[in-house]
Amino acid sequence: MNTVVTLIAADPIAETCVDAVCRALGGEPVWLAEGIACDIATNLPPEAAESAAHKIAGAAALDIAAQPVSGRRKRLLVADMESTIIENEMLDELADELGLRAEIAAITTRAMRGELDFEGAIRERVSMLADLEEEALVRSVAKIRIMAGAPELVATMKAYGASCALVSGGFDFYTRRIRERLGFDTDQANRLEIRDGRLTGAVIPPILGRDAKKAALEHLAAEHGISVADAITVGDGANDLDMLATAGTGVAFRAKPLVAEAARFRVEFSDLRALLYIQGYTDQQIRESV
Repeated sequence: MNTVVTLIAADPIAETCVDAVCRALGGEPVWLAEGIACDIATNLPPEAAESAAHKIAGAAALDIAAQPVSGRRKRLLVADMESTIIENEMLDELADELGLRAEIAAITTRAMRGELDFEGAIRERVSMLADLEEEALVRSVAKIRIMAGAPELVATMKAYGASCALVSGGFDFYTRRIRERLGFDTDQANRLEIRDGRLTGAVIPPILGRDAKKAALEHLAAEHGISVADAITVGDGANDLDMLATAGTGVAFRAKPLVAEAARFRVEFSDLRALLYIQGYTDQQIRESV
């Protein structure tokens, strides 16, 4: 059997659902995490197998991924940060300092949906923060909420020899701290211009956006002597689309509708451990920290 279908849930999967999918695919469940994630091997092509599984699962809160058995475990992780590795959008958190959260969050949402040019949107939002004291950046760090499953994702992939990179359209003030906190090998992000202890309202060029994220993936793959097919990427916003499309496994995580529709793999219900189950890791192999 050349295809594997992975069923992943936040809560225990109904046995009747698993049995029905197995009958349709002609395989048996191999549990990666008892009651939560299982593999089902099949001779159907991935697209047909995934479609059949979705049809049977119906409205069940299941994430379903179908792919060739060969090459599913990846050697490089490239992850977006905001609303992916962390729950926050950090520009929105900074906006709180000036009472501008609603205005800036509205622009953030439209940019991540692909309704606004990313570079223009980031310049506009940062310009609204002009003269904010640098200390506000430090204060906002305390608000960061790590996404469930993020520590396990990084720790497990590193434990099995993969490299992990954080590539964000956000700011290096935050990516440096998340890299150190979770154990990412590298980070890349935009830079806020700061003079005399205050934000000037400008972003230091070049701005890292959609094209730059794809370029970062390609550069990292070449640096490690692997193909982009050996990489797994994850993100939620429109500026992640090219990065997701280029990688061997591109995962839209709780993504905006435009991104979820375009991505080959989607995780809507589970946490970031789903990326490990998609690669065939079992609960016994998952590490909690680097």
